[in-house]
Amino acid sequence: MTLAYVSSLLDRVHDFRLMPEKIATFRSRPDCVVLRIRGDLVETRDGAPLHHKGPSGVGEIFLGLAPDGAPWFAGPAPETASLSPLRGLMLEGRVSAGELSILAQARGLVHWHERHGFCANCGTATELADAGYRRVCPACKAEHFPRTDPVVIIAVRDGSNILLGRQAAWAEGMYSALAGFVEPGETIEQAARREVFEESGIRVGAITYIASQPWPFPSSLMIGLVGEAVSRDVVVDTKEIEDARWFSRDEVAQMLARTHPKGLHASHPYAIAHVLLKTAAGL
Repeated sequence: MTLAYVSSLLDRVHDFRLMPEKIATFRSRPDCVVLRIRGDLVETRDGAPLHHKGPSGVGEIFLGLAPDGAPWFAGPAPETASLSPLRGLMLEGRVSAGELSILAQARGLVHWHERHGFCANCGTATELADAGYRRVCPACKAEHFPRTDPVVIIAVRDGSNILLGRQAAWAEGMYSALAGFVEPGETIEQAARREVFEESGIRVGAITYIASQPWPFPSSLMIGLVGEAVSRDVVVDTKEIEDARWFSRDEVAQMLARTHPKGLHASHPYAIAHVLLKTAAGL
């Protein structure tokens, strides 16, 4: 598979996060690498992520140890930084799969810290702990942890036909697997069946897990599934999506290869939807 964001080589060495003296030693090392992030943007130089070498700041987040032993950290980019979109770096293919995964980790953590500086319980400014994997309220002692939002994404098939939908905001001609957030109290299977029925009116029976993918926009985990339809008639909820319909196996193959005669196309190979469509269609 060519999925993005799934190939990090960092050892997160969880126990070291709880050892301030160890993290301080990492911060002071000359081979320390620091990435800088702002929103969906990465600090770059000549189109590649900029690796700041040398001591790390106290407020920067420990990402882990590289195979060569170098500690990696992440923090917010300054206003004067030259920035490039993380999605663009992925699509251009100028960054290794391993580093893209590290950037996804960094983006998710920096984004969370940017938006959780105050306690949700009492409103007091919180303090960074565990090298960036926890924030603690000094007033009420509440603990806050970085969140990851689970998202089900499912390619539904009926024989050799595949159900695909599109959002109005997507690029013209793009169709993909249906997706949605898992709600409190739901299993993965319940969430997938609910989302498909809400958006397309199709009922889903058996579901098979295929793969997962971190998706750092801002911090989701895509849970990739293939489902078997038990109904056929599509009823699109246009408040949810713009369109949904069945496509033949041959059409799906054309959309994946971007050779469809009507200009229709599927997600980029770096996205889990691409893998799900190939799997569901047996391509």
